[in-house]
Amino acid sequence: MANVNFTKHIKANPDRTFEIFTDFESAERRIEGIKKLELLTDGPIGKGTRFRETRTMFGKETTEEMEITDFRPGRSYTVGGESCGSVWSSTFKFAPNDDGTEVSMEMSFRPVSMFAKVMSPLSFLFIGTCKKMMEKDLEDLRKAAESVN
Repeated sequence: MANVNFTKHIKANPDRTFEIFTDFESAERRIEGIKKLELLTDGPIGKGTRFRETRTMFGKETTEEMEITDFRPGRSYTVGGESCGSVWSSTFKFAPNDDGTEVSMEMSFRPVSMFAKVMSPLSFLFIGTCKKMMEKDLEDLRKAAESVN
């Protein structure tokens, strides 16, 4: 299993920051790396919400289906999915600090197919790209949260 961790300080209150991060309907406009995001479930965003996200990775457009597997309003949420023979999840946590919010994110990947297990020693190549992508996404969301009044 591989893990990637990030922390980002955002100069916006935790409720507003959580609202921006979970506004999937606006993700295409706010996150440069997302080409398309399609909600697959109706109703408010929460545990069980499924969506399809399209990005360009390694020079090719790719679409992944994801699901919110845990949702604690204002505090945290977890998104998970399965791709290329691996199960992955990303947990976002929101904590108040002196002048805003500390957002921490932990991504984990676990190979489940035989091919993914055999290729796992080379996973650092994928993780490096994924890490850069997530850092850029977090920066885009920071800008959105800090620019909204």
